[in-house]
Amino acid sequence: MSQLLPERRTRGSAQRWEPLSDFEQVTERMRRLLDQTFGDADWPAAFSERGAWSPLVDIEETDDAYVLEAELPGVKREDVEIEHVGNELTIKGEIVERERQGVLRRRTRRTGRYEYRVTLPDQVDGDNIDANLKDGVLTVRVPRSQKAQRRRIEVKT
Repeated sequence: MSQLLPERRTRGSAQRWEPLSDFEQVTERMRRLLDQTFGDADWPAAFSERGAWSPLVDIEETDDAYVLEAELPGVKREDVEIEHVGNELTIKGEIVERERQGVLRRRTRRTGRYEYRVTLPDQVDGDNIDANLKDGVLTVRVPRSQKAQRRRIEVKT
């Protein structure tokens, strides 16, 4: 149980605060707690894979489609994998860290495997999904099926 206590920091040495390291410590503690409670299991990628992350995504609903815009800066189109199964859409791939010449002083850009999953409504036309990558933004257009499209119905007298 002592593993769950907060870590102490010495007052004598000046340390720079790294807020993301606090999140990593919490994630590691949660993983250890789950392992102690349920035994070793294959937990989701966010817990088990180092560096796994999810890109920022906007989802817009229009009259005839759902439009997803994912931020993937520096990603080539051949390095993006989009899969549609049932009513679930998955965007995944990997951003490989490039080799550095000098000493890396600060790193805030994300690298490693990424994955984004979204459950779409049942009535989408999976055969006509369109994807386009331009200027670091992946745009995926998922058209609605004819049954699910909105139509304006005129009221008669």
